Amino acid sequence: MKGIKIGFLLFFVALTTAAAAQTSYKSHNVKQGETVFSIAKQYGVTEEAIYRLNPDARKGIQENNILIIPAQDDQQNYSEQVVDFKRHRVKRKETLFSIAQKYGVTVDDIKKYNKQLYSEQLRKGDKIMIPVLTRTVVVTTDNNTGNTGTEPDTTVVKDTTKTHTVLPKETKYGIARKYGISISELEAMNPDMGDTLQMGVVLKVPDQEVVADATVDDSIYDFYEVQPKEGFYRLKVKFGLTEEEIVALNPYAKDGLKAGMILKLPKMGAAGTEASANTVDLEYQLNNYETKNLVVMLPFDLSKVSRDSVKANEELLVNSRTLNIALDFYSGVMMAADFAKDKGLSVNLEVMDTQGKASRVAQLIAQGSFDEVDAVIGPLFQKNATSASNALRREDVPVLSPLSNQQANGGRNFFNTVPSNEFLEAQMLDYLKANAVGKNLIIIADAKKSREKNLLRNNFPNAKVLDPRDEQFLYVVDIQQKLDPLAENWVILASDNPVLVSNVIGLLNGLPPDKGVRLFTLDKSDAYEFEDIQNTNLARLKFTYPSVYRSFDYDNPDAFVTSYKNKYGVYPNRFAIRGFDVTYDCLLRLGIAESLYEAVDLDGETQYVGNKFFYVLSGSGYANNAGYIMMYGEDLKLIVVE
Repeated sequence: MKGIKIGFLLFFVALTTAAAAQTSYKSHNVKQGETVFSIAKQYGVTEEAIYRLNPDARKGIQENNILIIPAQDDQQNYSEQVVDFKRHRVKRKETLFSIAQKYGVTVDDIKKYNKQLYSEQLRKGDKIMIPVLTRTVVVTTDNNTGNTGTEPDTTVVKDTTKTHTVLPKETKYGIARKYGISISELEAMNPDMGDTLQMGVVLKVPDQEVVADATVDDSIYDFYEVQPKEGFYRLKVKFGLTEEEIVALNPYAKDGLKAGMILKLPKMGAAGTEASANTVDLEYQLNNYETKNLVVMLPFDLSKVSRDSVKANEELLVNSRTLNIALDFYSGVMMAADFAKDKGLSVNLEVMDTQGKASRVAQLIAQGSFDEVDAVIGPLFQKNATSASNALRREDVPVLSPLSNQQANGGRNFFNTVPSNEFLEAQMLDYLKANAVGKNLIIIADAKKSREKNLLRNNFPNAKVLDPRDEQFLYVVDIQQKLDPLAENWVILASDNPVLVSNVIGLLNGLPPDKGVRLFTLDKSDAYEFEDIQNTNLARLKFTYPSVYRSFDYDNPDAFVTSYKNKYGVYPNRFAIRGFDVTYDCLLRLGIAESLYEAVDLDGETQYVGNKFFYVLSGSGYANNAGYIMMYGEDLKLIVVE
């Protein structure tokens, strides 16, 4: 495998060797605090009219900039008439809102003449009719004489917006919910708003309020954006909430759910870990065979690779764990592309070397063209993946973070493919609640795990609590005093201290088998890999824990494992499997829909060699709410119990 990795490195090194239509104008000197919106409102023109005469204003305006403004000497009122229609073919990533903005009409104007859009979603390739509106101008002059004329124009002037000043703790989700619009609509109305909101920023919003407050108690509630074709039944499956409960928190939803609607929902805890019991096989649902364009960003740092010295490259592989992970992951990506091609999906794969640096990620995005990219896999480091997501947010390109489960402040285009520790913890609590009835529960937690101890006590008020001596150890008598001779004894251990973990496992293994002792944890940390801890002892205790990953069966390997072994001469490690699973899932989802966003709302989870996926939109992008409950079996095999 080392020779193959060096071949990869050398291969990568080789790859890297209009006139304005107005007749009268005014000039405007931009003052501090002014925006294009406020200036347009001041002069009674549209923002688009200002942009047409001042193209650079789209990038932002500053104090003392001079803008050319179409002259509006008279106070005008408009009535509208449809005089013609334009035919528009829907392009990739276009929405009704963006098309309406392009033609200067409203979404309702478009729906009015395309009745199917009241019940169907807009799709790429659809041909829709766009009304061309004329404006009948009623001019009121200073001498109070009236004059009415017809001014042909495809721009309709409507003052249906106002401004909103961002208050402390307000977020995009809260503001969008307050005014009854989607995140994408809020961003379209405020193209310069940035990825995070600062207090005091003035935003353009619709002149309507759906709810009074743009903030919620984030310790209790989360915001959720309704996905296309998602109804109350789907939300009940996803969050365990009835229609009545959702409407009680969001009264404006009483008339039904709409894609993009922002809902306030209870924060997901142990009772809301929602991972569907159903498994969906996407291989049998493929219908979109257009070429898939993927970009893979990995930290190869090719500048350190030698073209001439095999020994130098071998030393590089020995000393760089990050490089080995990147190459293993990439080997899985390549296999996924091959498997997808076997299913009839063509794949264009572009690999970019991030060098592990955020500055390099920004440079690659600034210099590259991502207009036709369906998804970006990587970068590996979470902070770099978040940066890539933010940089590609305007283009609406999905960015999949492949290895990290750290919390990230990503946008709607950010996919955290690794389940969070919070989700896994909640999933384990659900498992214990469902299976611990009639068992004698014993909680052992050190001082650093006080949160986990309190969480367990709240969920299992009848459990017995055992505090370690000096935070380091217990005596066998300490445990014996907590045992119940008439019930199974389930011990839940919360500690990252390898000394305490080893001590507890040793004591539990020394107890008689008839005590029915089992060991559980909410988080299998590195402490369980301590050299004094033997897997045979964990197996005797049927040690059970939540996990992102399941191991494959060497005795009955699946098609990927067999193909990988035949191609590379070794079995795939978890990084190669991760590369395959993330990429293959992404490609199959793109094979059943026009975009990745349209392929997240499935009736169950997808599962591959070592990982499964069930995406739920949260306040910081899409989260993968799919994990495993694993148990050490008597034959030392890891068994999936849920």
